[in-house]
Amino acid sequence: MEEGKPLSSPKTNSEPKKPFTVLTPINDDLLHNILSRLPALSFASAACVSKSWNHLCNRILLSRPKLASALSLNPSPRIAVEEVLEKVLSEPIRPHFAIASIGSGFSLIDAFRLITKKLGSRMPFIISTASGIIGRDALTNEFREVKWGDIGGDSDDEIGYVPAEDENNGIVLTVGCVPGLKVDAIPLLRSVKEPRVAMVDKFVMDIKDYTASVSGSTSPVGIIMFGEGLADMKPVIDALDYALPVETVIVGDERGRFLYKSGNESRNVCGSTKYLSDAVALVFAMDRDESVGNIQFHIALSSGVSAVGPIHKAASVKENCSDRTTWLTARRELREGHREVLDGQRILDNINDELENRIESPDLYIGVTKRRKCCVGSEKPRSITSLAFHGVIGADEEYLYVNGINIRTGDYFQFYHSDPTTALSTCSDASSNLKRLKVDANSSNGRRPRAVGVNIANREVFGGFIFSCSGRGESFFGRPSVDSTPFTENFPGVPLAGIYCGGEIGRDFSSLIGEGNKEGSVHCSLHVYSTVYLVMSYTTARLEH
Repeated sequence: MEEGKPLSSPKTNSEPKKPFTVLTPINDDLLHNILSRLPALSFASAACVSKSWNHLCNRILLSRPKLASALSLNPSPRIAVEEVLEKVLSEPIRPHFAIASIGSGFSLIDAFRLITKKLGSRMPFIISTASGIIGRDALTNEFREVKWGDIGGDSDDEIGYVPAEDENNGIVLTVGCVPGLKVDAIPLLRSVKEPRVAMVDKFVMDIKDYTASVSGSTSPVGIIMFGEGLADMKPVIDALDYALPVETVIVGDERGRFLYKSGNESRNVCGSTKYLSDAVALVFAMDRDESVGNIQFHIALSSGVSAVGPIHKAASVKENCSDRTTWLTARRELREGHREVLDGQRILDNINDELENRIESPDLYIGVTKRRKCCVGSEKPRSITSLAFHGVIGADEEYLYVNGINIRTGDYFQFYHSDPTTALSTCSDASSNLKRLKVDANSSNGRRPRAVGVNIANREVFGGFIFSCSGRGESFFGRPSVDSTPFTENFPGVPLAGIYCGGEIGRDFSSLIGEGNKEGSVHCSLHVYSTVYLVMSYTTARLEH
C-alpha cells in the first residue's frame, strides 16, 4: 500500500445507497406485555430505565395484590432457600412482606440471613419453625402436605437418638404485594429485668398506634401472629379481643420459635440485652395515602374435637407455676340440691367409660369457660367470656392434672377428645363456607345480570394461609391432603401456604365460621386439633356501561 493512499476508495454517485434502519417506538401495550413477563429482579431493573418505564412498572405492580409462594424439601438449607426464592421471584412482584416456615432440621438464623440478604433488610419478615409445611413444590409445582414430628427438640436429648438424614428438612416461603395496605412486624416484648411479665399493654398499643399512623384508624384489617413456645397467648388474645373490633381477623401459630424483621428498626430486639420477644404480629392496616381497592381477610375453621360427658364445675383449684400446670377437683350437682365433689380419678374414669369402644387413645382436653375482666392501659375494664382448652395430663385419687393455668374455682368445664370423624365433617363445612365466598366472588364479577351504568364490585381471591394442628394430617385422617382440600378445591391455582403448628390461632366473630364449627356457644380464639383457613380477597369497584 502506497503511503498516503486512502484505506478505501471514495464513494461515487453510481454506488447504491444503503437503506436507513428506523426504530419504531414500542407502544405501551406491547411494553406492558413484555415487562409483565420478566422475573422480579429484572423487572426491578427495568423500572430504573426511565420515568415512563417506572410509571408503567408501578401500574403493573400496584393495579392488584399478589401472593407468591413456594415449598422446597431439599435437605440443603442453602439450596432449599435458593429454590423457593427463585420461584417466588420468577414473576414481577414488589414484596411488602414475607413469611417463611422451616423444619427444625434447618437453622433458623441461617435461613433468616439467606432470605433477608435476597429480599432486603427493610421489608417486614417473619420466619418460624413448624411441625410440617404445606404448599406447592418450587420445582415440580406439585401440591404437598408434609408433616414432621415435634418441633420442641426433646428428641435430640434422648440417649441413642439419631435423626434421619432427611428429617425435618424443608421450607415454605410466601411473599406478598398488597397495594392499599401497610404492613409491619410488631413484637410482644418481655423485659429481661422482669421476665415473668410480658408487656401486653404496650404490644396492643403499639399495634393500634401503628395502624393509626398509616390509616387514621386504630383497627387493623388483619393480624398474623407467631407465639414463642413457652409464652401464654391466652391473656394476649384476650387483650386484643378487648381492644380491637370484631372485624379484625387474627390467625397464626400459638407456640413455636421465630425470628422477625420489622420495617421500624427500633422494634428489632434480636440480640438485645434489655428485651426478649414472646410473640410477633404481622399487622395489615389500610393505607390512607393509597386507595386502589379493598383487601379483605376471611376465616374458615375445621374443628377436630368433640365434647364428651357432662359439664363440671371446678371445686378446688391449685396452680403449679413452676411447670405451668393446674390441679383441680370438680363439683357435680345431684338431685334435690345436693352436690358431690369428684376427685381426679373419678372424673377421668367417668370420661373413659363414656369413650369406651368409641375411639382409640384420643387426646383429651378440658374446655373451660372463663369470664375474666380485661383492660388495656387506663381504659375501663370489661368482662370477656371465652373458651380455653387445657390438655389433660392425668389424674389420681386427689386431683385432675391439666396443662396451663388461670382456671378458677367456679369455672365450668367439659371434656373434649380428638375426633377424626368430627374433623372430616367440619372440613366439609369449611369447604361449603369457602364455596359461598367463591360464589359471592363469581357473582360480583358480573356473572349475574346487573343494571347498566351501576357500580359493581369485582372480587378476586388472590391467596391464602393454613394453620393446622400438628396432630392432624394423613396419620389422623387415614388419607392425605384433607386439611388443604377446602381451599384447593374452591380456589385451584390460587397461591396457598400453610404449616402444621402447636396451637392454632383463629379469632373472628362473623366471617366464614359457621355455627357447626364452633366448639360451643362461647367465643374461642385458641384452638386444638383444628385447621384455620385465612382467605385473602381483593375487591375493586368499576362502572359498568
